[in-house]
Amino acid sequence: MRARSGAWRRTLMRLIAAVAAIVCVVPAAACGSANTDTHIIKIGIKFDQPGVGYKKSGTYEGFDVDVARYIAHKLGYRDDEIVWKEAPSKQREAMLQNGDVDMILASYSITDERKKAVSFAGPYLVAGQDLLVRSDNTGITGPQDLNGKRLCSVTGSTSANTVKKKFSTEVQLMEQPSYAECATALFSGIVDAVTTDDIILAGLATNSRGKLKLVGAPFTQERYGVGIKKGNTELAKQINAAIKDMIADGSWQRAIDDNTSGTGFEPNAQYNPPDPTEGEDE
Repeated sequence: MRARSGAWRRTLMRLIAAVAAIVCVVPAAACGSANTDTHIIKIGIKFDQPGVGYKKSGTYEGFDVDVARYIAHKLGYRDDEIVWKEAPSKQREAMLQNGDVDMILASYSITDERKKAVSFAGPYLVAGQDLLVRSDNTGITGPQDLNGKRLCSVTGSTSANTVKKKFSTEVQLMEQPSYAECATALFSGIVDAVTTDDIILAGLATNSRGKLKLVGAPFTQERYGVGIKKGNTELAKQINAAIKDMIADGSWQRAIDDNTSGTGFEPNAQYNPPDPTEGEDE
C-alpha cells in the first residue's frame, strides 16, 4: 500500500511540475523570476556635450537627456529602467540597426541620407549652426566676419567647412577631437571662434563661467530627431505624442532654460517649438 501511495505522490508531483512549466511560457516576471532586465529601455546619448548630453560622476544631464527621459516615462519606463549608452556620431546608425539601443537622442540631425538606414521621430528641436566667441569679442557678429580669423570645430564635422565655403573663404580652420577642447583653445586665445549647433555652443558657454558667449546668429537649420530602427512607425507615433505633450505642459521650455541658463540662448522662434510628425507614415 505504501509503495502505491509513494508512486501516486510522485505522479502528482510530476503533474504539478508539468502544469507549472506550461504556465511559465508567459513572461518570466509572472513566474517570480529575479531577472530585472525584462523591462528596460536602452537610449543612446552623447556623453561629452555639456548642456546637451553629458555624463558627470555617473549621472546624465543635458537637453537631450531631459527629452529622452520624458519620452521614456511616457512609454511606461521608470528612471531605473533606463539604460544610457554612449552614441558616438559615427556609430549611431549601426547601434540602431544592431539593436544595441532602442532609440538615440544625440544631437542627431534628420537627413535624407541617414533615413536610408534608420528612421526618425520628431523633431524635438530645430537647432542652427552658430559661433562661440570670447565674451569681450565685439568684432565677430556672424560667419561673414571670420576672414583671417582662426575657427575651431571637431574632427570630421562639416560645420567649419560650411563657413569657409559659404561665408569666409579666408578663414583658418583648426580641428580638435572634441568641442570641449575647442572651447579650451578659444578660452586660451589659440582660436577666435568655435562653430557647431547653437545649443551645443550654449552648453559650452554655460560651463565657461561667463568667459565665452554665443553670437546668437544661427545660419543653418538642424532638425534634431529621435533615431529609431528603420520602419518602426508605431514607435515613431508614440514618441511624437510624447514630444507634443512635453511642449504642451511646459517641460520642453523648462528643459531649454535649465540647460542653457545664463547664455541668452533662445531656439529660433521661426522653427521652435517644432511640430513632431516625422516617421509616422513610412
